[in-house]
Amino acid sequence: MDDHEPEHAYTKHFDFSRLEEPPQPYAANMPEIEMEGVVTRIVYENTENGFFVGRLRTEELAPEVTFIGNLMAISPGETVRLQGHWEENNRFGRQFRTSSMEVILPTSAQGIEKYLGSGLIPGIGPVYAKRLVEAFGVETLQVISDAPERLRHVPGIGKKRAGQIREAWDKQRAVQSIMIFLQGHGITAGQAVRIYKQYGDAAAATLRANPYRLARDITGIGFLTADRIARQMGIAVDAPARIKAGVLHALSEAGDAGHIFYRGEELRTAAAELLKVSEDTFMPILTEMLNDRELIQEGDAWYLPLMHAAETGCAERLKRLLRAPLEHVPIQVENALKWVEKRVGISLSEEQREAIRVGVQAKVMVITGGPGTGKTTVIKSLLAILEAKGISYLLAAPTGRASKRMEAATGGEACTIHRLLEFSPVNGTFQRDEKNPLEADLVVVDESSMLDIHLAHALFRALSPGARLVLVGDVDQLPSVGPGNVLLDSIASGVVPVVRLETVFRQAAQSGIIANAHRVNHGELPVFNEEDFFLISREDPQKALETIVEVVSKRLPARFGLDPLRDIQILAPMRRGVAGVENINQAMKQALNPDSPLAPHRNFGVGDKVMQTKNNYELDVFNGDVGVVTVLDTEAGEMEVRFEDDRRVLYPLDALDNLTTAYCTTVHKAQGSEYPAVVLAFLPQHYMMLQRNVLYTAITRGKRLVVVVGSGKAVAMAVHNSNIARRNTRLSDRLRNAL
Repeated sequence: MDDHEPEHAYTKHFDFSRLEEPPQPYAANMPEIEMEGVVTRIVYENTENGFFVGRLRTEELAPEVTFIGNLMAISPGETVRLQGHWEENNRFGRQFRTSSMEVILPTSAQGIEKYLGSGLIPGIGPVYAKRLVEAFGVETLQVISDAPERLRHVPGIGKKRAGQIREAWDKQRAVQSIMIFLQGHGITAGQAVRIYKQYGDAAAATLRANPYRLARDITGIGFLTADRIARQMGIAVDAPARIKAGVLHALSEAGDAGHIFYRGEELRTAAAELLKVSEDTFMPILTEMLNDRELIQEGDAWYLPLMHAAETGCAERLKRLLRAPLEHVPIQVENALKWVEKRVGISLSEEQREAIRVGVQAKVMVITGGPGTGKTTVIKSLLAILEAKGISYLLAAPTGRASKRMEAATGGEACTIHRLLEFSPVNGTFQRDEKNPLEADLVVVDESSMLDIHLAHALFRALSPGARLVLVGDVDQLPSVGPGNVLLDSIASGVVPVVRLETVFRQAAQSGIIANAHRVNHGELPVFNEEDFFLISREDPQKALETIVEVVSKRLPARFGLDPLRDIQILAPMRRGVAGVENINQAMKQALNPDSPLAPHRNFGVGDKVMQTKNNYELDVFNGDVGVVTVLDTEAGEMEVRFEDDRRVLYPLDALDNLTTAYCTTVHKAQGSEYPAVVLAFLPQHYMMLQRNVLYTAITRGKRLVVVVGSGKAVAMAVHNSNIARRNTRLSDRLRNAL
């Protein structure tokens, strides 16, 4: 930003979500105008919905103007032609609301150099951009497009790099061409990229043939987007393809909410509301879908086939485990308890002793309890006893961070469930199943409250009938992000032996964090002790946001010597809003790392804290892994991330979809993780998520320090709200009926 330009609000902390709301017109019936210029900066980009805040330099207006809108992917240095109108925002001033955009290739040597040097084309950065323009001048882009063999005359560009540049160029032009088509149908930039990856050059033809395929094939695109396109194409409201897609979407939405199925009335209501047609219209289609096995009906429960197979499969596999005889291994339990106490150097409580007694005799069992109740001690003791009797075991957890914590706590080797089951990224399947079971007598799963029905099914399928299974977890935490409630249902069935540890050990009880976690879980207000458990009262969301930034960037490092990136994790119940995850991340970046160059079409760059959101076995990174971007090499088309265990992972710049800024994350996303310090945004504006188990889960993520920034009223609302929406599942019933 130029020195003479007044400081713009976009450089401060503000709620980007407010800009993404339907705009207020600058003037009534204002006609759209056209504006052309060079993009100098992307201030903000939401890769999920394509919303941009950018700066544009034009010949007519000085020094620069702000443009906003849901646009195709663009980069600094590109010349664009914008259609839209001016509007006046009470907070952010005058800005150009863009309705459509066209990328114009630069024609001057200087413009081409800046365009190529932006990192838009993998393999070309500032150095090679300069060399290319020096070699070919204004013909550079034409050479790349039509005569890529000439690139080899440029120093440092061999046959391989020349091929990569041409391939990347062709892909970029194809994506932009398709984006122009898709933009006319309201599809965002991020969605357009995913569509192109799925269908390639056939994207437009595929959309014209059956736009509802998008809801089935493309992650992040649901029925509503596909339906909007279909309606624009003239597909009738009562078309069978539309009704089928709508019903499948309704059941998919049920899964996203944690349900395994919808009851008949729930499905009819959801379908009617979504499709805006009468029951008489879609009921015959439901019958047809049942006949075609696109749906499964069981009494009043309506399932997607995969959901039904997962739930029935889980019940069948657990039944098989429970019925199979336990291989007889002579263990004198009381002697074993004395032996393990001496070996480990501990004195077990009676609760822990009972858990071990059950553990040495059970085919399947659950160990549950809150923090400080000694679950780890039970597991270590049980493993020591069984290992001494020649019983082999495997340790696993749903996430990478949880498996690492398990490994550190038990001293045994642990891994993610996906790695345990040998997930193949090539075909998206597990190599371990009933035909190729796990080679272990015992499998112990920690943080099993995170097990959704699909992952549980895959795990149970891979256990041999003679194997033992121990599920360890805190049933009072949030349930799995995915559908189902496997841990709770296993306990509720009454057929799986359960040991609940409730006694908080003296050393743990001295922790304000652990003491308050149990208070919250029992419906009592936490006590803010100003030692390891703090409340910084802020009623206004903007003030809360500013305080969070100050606390993380200044106060905690100064008082406790904590590193803002390595030691502190900000949590929030919701993604949107002034004090939501997205806005906090943007504010923290501005505070800690404002000037770093961004990866193309991303909100992060060198020095930013990022999180992997899906398991990637090719790169050996897993859901929940947190690291810092250390290198951004636009010449090589790569970005390096250093993760917490000092692993350095190279990401291709076109493969960053599963990385996200991680100064702040949701409480749900933090399941299975622990951090030295947690700063929790908690306000009445988060009312939809002010639930006891949300607060309890957030508190239990902190090891040394928890700081709540927000409202004591919001804390009280959460503590007293134990009315958690029940998920539609039948696993517990199936287990009861199976035996």
